[in-house]
Amino acid sequence: MTHFFEIVYLVVAVSLIHTFDSIEAARNNKFVTCGTVLKLLNVDYRVRLHSHDVKYGTGSGQQSVTATEVQEDVNSHWSVMAATGKFCERGQPIKCGDTIRLHHLSTNKNLHSHHFQSPLSGNQEISAYGDDKGIGDSGDHWLVVCSGDSWLRDTPVKLRHVDTDAYLSISGRTFGRPINGQFEVIGISNPYSGTDWTAAEGLFIHPTEGESGEPRHTEL
Repeated sequence: MTHFFEIVYLVVAVSLIHTFDSIEAARNNKFVTCGTVLKLLNVDYRVRLHSHDVKYGTGSGQQSVTATEVQEDVNSHWSVMAATGKFCERGQPIKCGDTIRLHHLSTNKNLHSHHFQSPLSGNQEISAYGDDKGIGDSGDHWLVVCSGDSWLRDTPVKLRHVDTDAYLSISGRTFGRPINGQFEVIGISNPYSGTDWTAAEGLFIHPTEGESGEPRHTEL
């Protein structure tokens, strides 16, 4: 019986060590990677990219995308995914120049844009779009604009909409009810004011290995 408990103890100890090692590796991972779940912080306005099940009353009528000063809101979580129909390895660093999707976890929609006017400032509208399975179209594709090789967690990037060449930005205007105080998110052609975003809070996926020793391949 004593031998049995020794074996159980060793199994639990090894499992805990593996878990702590994985957590520490994720903390030390300096890259934004495929599968990462994060909050995007606008550098100039200090607000986080946000969405919710509230539709625009004008323009496309699609799900609205805003920005919030509230740090803890779960509706600010976005998952970094490959472009529609493409693949990326879970934990693979996102390269500067990669085309990605940002998938809103709470509502299963993708960050989207198109040639509709935004409701407050008349710039390009940013919405959240996709079917019940989270599948949208090319309007969900964003190019990661940064210097160097890869998107670093502590370095601002710009996100340029592939279909329209507009940069994800903030107008500085805020909504009234039912999303009182939240900031208007827009697309603009000028890549300067309000277009820098950095990875704030999140779960930054570390490369994982399958039983074969090869990185796991995830369809996104």
